[in-house]
Amino acid sequence: MSLVLIVLLVALMIPLVAVILDSQVGRALAARLEGGRGVDTLSDRRLAALEGEVDRLNRELQRLDEESEFIHKLLEEKRAPGALPPGDSDD
Repeated sequence: MSLVLIVLLVALMIPLVAVILDSQVGRALAARLEGGRGVDTLSDRRLAALEGEVDRLNRELQRLDEESEFIHKLLEEKRAPGALPPGDSDD
C-alpha cells in the first residue's frame, strides 16, 4: 500500500513541477542557476548606464569647479590693493 501511495504522489508531482518550472519563477530560478544571465542582464545594462551617467556628471562637476575657481581668481585679482578700477588708465 505504501508503494502505491509513493507512486501516486510522484505521479501527481510531475505536472505540478512542470507548471512551476514553466512559470516566471521557474525561469528566474533557472537564470540564477546559470549564473545570472537572463533576468539580470537588463539590470546589468541599467547599472552600467547609470555608472556612465554618474561618471559624466562627475566630469561636468569638475569642469564647473575649475571654471568657478578661475572666475574667483580673476575677481580676487581685480580686488587686489593698488589695482586700478575698471575704466581708469595711466595715460
